[in-house]
Amino acid sequence: MQILFAVVATLIGYLMGSIPVGLLIVKVATGKDLRNVESGRTGGTNAFRAAGFGVGLATALLDIAKAAVAVWIAREISARAISSDIGIVPVLAGLAAIIGHNYSIFLAERNENGRLRFRGGAGGAAALGGAVGLWVWAFPFVFLIGALVFFTIGMASVTTLTVGLAVTILFAVRASMNLTPWAYVLYGLIAELILIWALRPNIQKIFAGTERVVSISLLGWLRARKAGTASAGGDKDAK
Repeated sequence: MQILFAVVATLIGYLMGSIPVGLLIVKVATGKDLRNVESGRTGGTNAFRAAGFGVGLATALLDIAKAAVAVWIAREISARAISSDIGIVPVLAGLAAIIGHNYSIFLAERNENGRLRFRGGAGGAAALGGAVGLWVWAFPFVFLIGALVFFTIGMASVTTLTVGLAVTILFAVRASMNLTPWAYVLYGLIAELILIWALRPNIQKIFAGTERVVSISLLGWLRARKAGTASAGGDKDAK
């Protein structure tokens, strides 16, 4: 019976995570199909590219919320129905929400070769949402670290990868103090692996030096300044 409830909680997590929030919001706001914009992902970063800051922020917050709610539902199921250690069931629901976000059952389609594939996002916001469901105060900690990385390095992919790492470190520290179950550390580790898998193309671009850097970051500003200096030097030499 306990296994049955765990399966139910995991399935709920996957279905909650599968809700393509970004696709829906961008469609309503602009009429665009987010799958046909830039990276084709349905998360907050691509929603921002398609419809601006407000839509991107709303997408990210709702992606966080759907994963958090999935974990809260799992906590209730495990606490009331299983009446035992509730550590692992919410973890499974949170991980399922990330997988659902990245590989949504609602965005299943056939590619040009006829193979079935599931579209979605990269999982950063959903990973944070799962952590929030496990411990609500994870939000300010991980959000601030993510914001620092984003506005310093300027790469959305690196910021996403930072989420899983920050969650793992946070829960490891709390578990060592007996404040949370060690199962929560497992959540962070597996979440990070899911994010790494989803961002394989971006990681290749990072090592190749071709990953996109936003202009509002410190690195973006430094690059723009360097390019401007080089351009000015070239104009001077031409004279």
